[in-house]
Amino acid sequence: MSIRIGIVGYGNLARGAEAAIKDNADMTLEAVFTRRDPSSVRINTAGVPVLHTDDIKNYRDKIDVLIICGGSATDLPVQTPEFAKYFNVVDSFDNHSMIPTHFENVDKASKNGGFVSVISAGWDPGMFSLNRLYGSVILPVGETYTFWGKGVSQGHSDAIRRIDGVKNAKQYTIPVERALERVRNGENPVLTTREKHTRECFVVAEEGADKARIEKEIKEMPAYFADYDTTVNFITEEELERDHSGIPHGGFVIRTGRTNGGKSTHVVEYSLKLDSNPEFTASVLVACARAAYRFHKEGQIGCKTLFDIPPAYLSPLDGATLRKNLL
Repeated sequence: MSIRIGIVGYGNLARGAEAAIKDNADMTLEAVFTRRDPSSVRINTAGVPVLHTDDIKNYRDKIDVLIICGGSATDLPVQTPEFAKYFNVVDSFDNHSMIPTHFENVDKASKNGGFVSVISAGWDPGMFSLNRLYGSVILPVGETYTFWGKGVSQGHSDAIRRIDGVKNAKQYTIPVERALERVRNGENPVLTTREKHTRECFVVAEEGADKARIEKEIKEMPAYFADYDTTVNFITEEELERDHSGIPHGGFVIRTGRTNGGKSTHVVEYSLKLDSNPEFTASVLVACARAAYRFHKEGQIGCKTLFDIPPAYLSPLDGATLRKNLL
């Protein structure tokens, strides 16, 4: 039986989920739900209805797992607990400091409804989280380092676009090569925020805007740029579209550890280089939807993260096939 998937929202992440569903033979897209006028939304899968989110409860018996593709700032804290009362759900909530609170809210809703939820799925949190866990338990004496980039930070790009006089912008997070080199050499350095990453901004200013003021506001913006060495480049709209239209990202999780009383040193590295941040994130969400479906079929309820999912539950293959081909 095909796992019936619903998608909430239809931005970059949702389009990535739609594409990923087509790559998984055990899944079908049942419906897309939007807060916009459904008649204004054109999806890439023929024959699949686009409906308003007000109609979502009418699909309780037609959807096995709902993938919620809203933003972490305002959408997911509300949508995931609400829909978890009526569906198995998966989201990509990525506000790290608020994950414990989000987990508690979704867990309560899922248990009240008798469903399974998977939150904070993606690559960080998500795949990077798993590799931080694996590294720390295999090498308990050591240090873990996470580097992000080179890649587009959508939240930081949005913060620049909100500055008066900015027409459009893209911001890249870039690891400092010297810091990466020291970690890979097993030096176990203590690194400040500024020593780990730089930020590079490409900004299209409104005609007549004060570029010096814009640059100053960017570089002094607390929590976003003030703690980093930041470069601001002013370019044309055409240059932004030509050279910066994609949404690439990636990064590294590195665990350096010592065994045998410090006589042996080990370095474990996991890296990602992504052409499309949302498409890769969505692919993780789709795999987690399979796990949520399996948990639910077993009668489990409540909220889970990637820490709680057996790896085999993410795969469409049975145990015998996995042991034969991958173990």
